[in-house]
Amino acid sequence: MDHVESKKKHWETIYDTKKLNEVSWYQPVPETSLNFINSAEVSKDAQIIDIGGGDSFLADNLISLGYTNLSVLDISGNAIERAKKRLGENADEVTWIVSDITAFKPSISYDIWHDRAAFHFLTSSEDIQKYLDTMESAITPKGYLILGTFSENGPTKCSGIEIKQYSIEELKTAIPDSFKFIEGKNIDHPTPSGSMQNFTFCKFQKI
Repeated sequence: MDHVESKKKHWETIYDTKKLNEVSWYQPVPETSLNFINSAEVSKDAQIIDIGGGDSFLADNLISLGYTNLSVLDISGNAIERAKKRLGENADEVTWIVSDITAFKPSISYDIWHDRAAFHFLTSSEDIQKYLDTMESAITPKGYLILGTFSENGPTKCSGIEIKQYSIEELKTAIPDSFKFIEGKNIDHPTPSGSMQNFTFCKFQKI
């Protein structure tokens, strides 16, 4: 079994065996992500993609706010099916993509590329570069990158998998020079189990 197949099997199992409110990333209202997206001041028909979105509630909230061109990418088909079931008829408002991010070949360009779930799982320089190349080519001129990762004060693993921690300065260094830094914040996220995780969130705009 290769690396991608192993990752996919892991996440399919997670979403097949754990309830929605049993996963640490459960967040019915992802306020930080929503605030960063709203402050970008794009039109309601802007193309927005949520990388590693799985069955997160970002799409639900964006639909409620009137955004009409939403895409969600996740390596887990089970995660996406859970989200579609929860959304009901609203699921038709979203383009669902089952893919590992390092193998993703975007067919359109995006005005906002949002990711609070995938980038910090990439620990090899090869995978990180694949991600950055895809992201850079997929974002429209003047488009936005909104990136959330575990901070240097966050966990070193998530769901048993090692992650890469980032400070705001480290994210600024990691992102290509074709993007300008807009803002960054460190955010505490309370998990359903009562523990606290610390995230680094940054917003960049393509020059």
